Amino acid sequence: MTRYPEIAIDVPDGKYVYFASDFHLGNMNIDLSIERERRITRWLSTIQVDAAAIFLVGDIFDFWFEYQHSIPKGCTRLLGKLAELSDAGIPIHVFTGNHDLWMFGYFEEELKIPVYHEPRILNILGKRVFVGHGDGLGPGDKKFKWMKKVFTTPFFQWCFRWLHPDIGIKIASLWSEKSRTNPEEECYMGDEREWLVQYAKRRLMEAHYDIFVFGHRHLPIKKNLNESSIYINLGDWIVNNTYLKFDGHEANLEHFTGS
Repeated sequence: MTRYPEIAIDVPDGKYVYFASDFHLGNMNIDLSIERERRITRWLSTIQVDAAAIFLVGDIFDFWFEYQHSIPKGCTRLLGKLAELSDAGIPIHVFTGNHDLWMFGYFEEELKIPVYHEPRILNILGKRVFVGHGDGLGPGDKKFKWMKKVFTTPFFQWCFRWLHPDIGIKIASLWSEKSRTNPEEECYMGDEREWLVQYAKRRLMEAHYDIFVFGHRHLPIKKNLNESSIYINLGDWIVNNTYLKFDGHEANLEHFTGS
């Protein structure tokens, strides 16, 4: 299986590493998106006092494409908050998801935030944590895997960039709306049908990982894979408002209730 780079994360006493995913900001219902964005920035404000690092694990945006001199409008509250946290010295790491895979350098240049297009392995106080959005991993979903290969080719991206942003963003936003599942209808399908659980079990056959952290499913999940490894899905912020809080010892899925 593919070997991914490792990142060492220091967690001082009293600090935590936070993980969240699937904000889907900027979707077709702009009022709900703004309400959700305000909720997310309030959450970021509450954790900045004790955050050793923050990982945003994909589908932050319902659609994202960086043209040479423009980015999709909206999401200014989130971008401003991330800039504030980054300027304050809090390490922030962003993973692309299937809805926002077209990130080409804006976050690194403007916000000084690294962006990962593939999973990473974190070493947190000796714990090995496998992190990725989860799209395209595991068995099945061959149609999406084929489409992702097409969408990530430089030629396809070059062609899309030639569309006027008003046209390109409109087309992509309609596609994102059509392809997104309804979080209210998500349910655990059993180990044999959960592709990311299967993927995690396959990786454990080659190396030890203490924790697997994924997004993509829009379903908060924490389950034991064996006596020493756990699988966590972060859920989403459309319905669940869930995130992972990890101090290097205990990993807890929590629900943000801030108004």
